[in-house]
Amino acid sequence: MSWSPKSWRDFPIKQQPTYKDINRLKEIEKELSTYPPLIFAGEARDLKEKLSEVANGKAFLLQGGDCAESFANFNAANIRNLFKVLLQMNMVLMYSSGKPIVKIGRIAGQYAKPRSSDFEEVDGVKLPSYRGDIVNDIDFTSEAREAKPEKLLEAYYKSAATLNLLRAFARGGFASLDKVHKWNVDFVKNKDLGEKFEELACKITESLKFMEACGIDIKNTPQLSQTVLYTSHEALLLNYEEGLTRKDTFTGEWYDCSAHFLWIGDRTRDVNGAHVEFFRGIKNPIGVKVGPSMKKDELLELIDRLNPENEPGRLTLIVRMGADKIGEFFPPLLRVVKDAGKNVVWSCDPMHGNTYKTESGLKTRDFEKILSEVKQFFQIHKAEGTYAGGIHLEMTGSDVTECTGSISSSITAEGLKSRYHTQCDPRLNADQALELSFMIAETMKDIKN
Repeated sequence: MSWSPKSWRDFPIKQQPTYKDINRLKEIEKELSTYPPLIFAGEARDLKEKLSEVANGKAFLLQGGDCAESFANFNAANIRNLFKVLLQMNMVLMYSSGKPIVKIGRIAGQYAKPRSSDFEEVDGVKLPSYRGDIVNDIDFTSEAREAKPEKLLEAYYKSAATLNLLRAFARGGFASLDKVHKWNVDFVKNKDLGEKFEELACKITESLKFMEACGIDIKNTPQLSQTVLYTSHEALLLNYEEGLTRKDTFTGEWYDCSAHFLWIGDRTRDVNGAHVEFFRGIKNPIGVKVGPSMKKDELLELIDRLNPENEPGRLTLIVRMGADKIGEFFPPLLRVVKDAGKNVVWSCDPMHGNTYKTESGLKTRDFEKILSEVKQFFQIHKAEGTYAGGIHLEMTGSDVTECTGSISSSITAEGLKSRYHTQCDPRLNADQALELSFMIAETMKDIKN
């Protein structure tokens, strides 16, 4: 079938806001289409090549960041702290596995969120649901919950500024391995965790001294002094994605230049829907969330629609089952994909399937459940002779109290209210994310042995 960046408009679509002023929305969409791209097609091709290494078991994928980025919390400190934690996790996983780590942030565009209902009711008042800062505001008032087209442009500007700072951090010396001792986030409180990372940092420093003695200049070696952090988000608002989709001048192919990597959520993966239609035409590396309701024939049909050439690195399947369900629902899906000879990256999202509400009504996730799902994910792959390719986390570099448990944080259900700042779903804080990376590293060692 023929495809264009706007062909999705002829298909049924889910999880979309209702705008009152359609003419104003069209004006904003037209203006957005004239703006410079946020990323370049060549960068997306580079990421696809790296993900092909993940698909072949030669690298590991680390993807993490905000549940929903906030306009109000947009500042350099938050961006820097997330970058720091990802660098720390990268070092832990790379040192342990001996493999390159492909780093993708849920950042610079993760402003839209799917919702279980179009409306929210509080004390008898019913208003449209909050769908992320790219759509409306979180305050529970009629004015705040109105979908505003201008927010599409604000999301663009803030994504551009975020990308600018990330590129500076990645290439301006901040990520150099000789700075590894300075990557500790200021609020890391757990002494044991801090000492564990410092021990790793000392080993890396000793290795660098040896290389310097061999005549290798760290500052003139990009592999040691720079890094690459790719960006990603759930491509939920297709009018925003269409506005930033451009034809590459070198290949003549279409790329969604809002981010390097885009994914389809579990609620919008209808094989005959608008999101799948849009995704099949863009050449970025892409992902699909795979929940417990996914059927084997449905998954194979999605793979064929989204990756008809069976290219390694093109398609990442992000498994989000829940610790109590992954053992039952994941193995049959893994087997059918393996038996069909499909080239995919398998990544584990241990966050979404383990969400529950406390007695006080706050959504949270228990660290032990998160860890359990990760361990089962690796064990299932080992049993099937396939490769557990990556991890996908909702996390932050900020000192929040949103997920319970873990040795480093010891956050209880009663303590969640202390610093519960998420716009939508609960996130791991820096301590919890770093602790999880050490535990994943141990799991990888156990599976290897």
